[in-house]
Amino acid sequence: MKKAKYSKNNQCFLCPRRCIILEGKRGFCNTRKNIGGNLYALNYGKPIGLAIDPIEKKPLYHFFPGKNILSFGTLGCNLDCLGCQNFDISKGSPDESEEDFFPPKKIIEIAKENNINMLAFTYTEPTIFFEYMIDVTKLAKKNNINTVAVSNGYIEKKPLKELIKHVDAFNIDLKFFDDKKYSKYSKAKLEPILETLKIINNSDSWLEITNLVIPNWNDDLEEVERMCEWIKDNLSKDVPIHFSAYYPTHKMNEPPTPLKTLKDIEKIARKHLDYVYLGNVKEDTNTICPACKKILIERDWYNTKLIDSFEETCTCGKKIPGIWK
Repeated sequence: MKKAKYSKNNQCFLCPRRCIILEGKRGFCNTRKNIGGNLYALNYGKPIGLAIDPIEKKPLYHFFPGKNILSFGTLGCNLDCLGCQNFDISKGSPDESEEDFFPPKKIIEIAKENNINMLAFTYTEPTIFFEYMIDVTKLAKKNNINTVAVSNGYIEKKPLKELIKHVDAFNIDLKFFDDKKYSKYSKAKLEPILETLKIINNSDSWLEITNLVIPNWNDDLEEVERMCEWIKDNLSKDVPIHFSAYYPTHKMNEPPTPLKTLKDIEKIARKHLDYVYLGNVKEDTNTICPACKKILIERDWYNTKLIDSFEETCTCGKKIPGIWK
């Protein structure tokens, strides 16, 4: 447990909810508790799901492709998504956890023991373990370890700007391009997430976007096109986007995403964006040069092959955006 940053007395200013938390109670995310008039992070030093994953599983395709990354999260979340894929841990409460205490240096030791030089804050929303994440990233920098945050993007500007100083890459889950759907599905708002995307894009941190395609919710091609146009106009056509197939889980009973739907979305997206990928399906997810159409990186699920030892620039001279070395 550690005193919560971005809080004043009984109010939290970490995410746009700005919870006012009464004595002995916890905020929406279940991780901040009012003890004696101050807020404390209950999840500090309590990682769950420590695992070694391929970087492509985050998903990040333009950030050290083919490398492994040590991943973990904590219990809790600041959204309440109907189709949450990790609801068993996102709805948990860290003060009820029996997990061992892992100080930040322990995370670094585990990475080094496994010869891994990347860490991912993932599985649940990293914003909710902000204090722990910041302390881990500071130690990671001292040990030449890169860090990645896989986030829903629902975070206030001030803590986000602090986080960006320490985190090397982000994958932001842009769930919908419609505020009413965001509210109904996850009890969140669209605009703060769009602001998060713009702030990260204007920083030195690498950015990729994921959109989980849920039938009857966000598979409308006009909405997809508006979203892709916004990304091109407000971020860049170079920002990679991953359209992932949905499968029924938690409180969602919609059918799995048809492959045809993903293919139709891919066609629309490629009109506006240069790097479009499909996820959770057995399909080509190669990185292709937008200039000459040469395949630069081949992927078979999470097996990755860099063609002709690709590093940053295609043989035609086109520089491919990303962090490759």
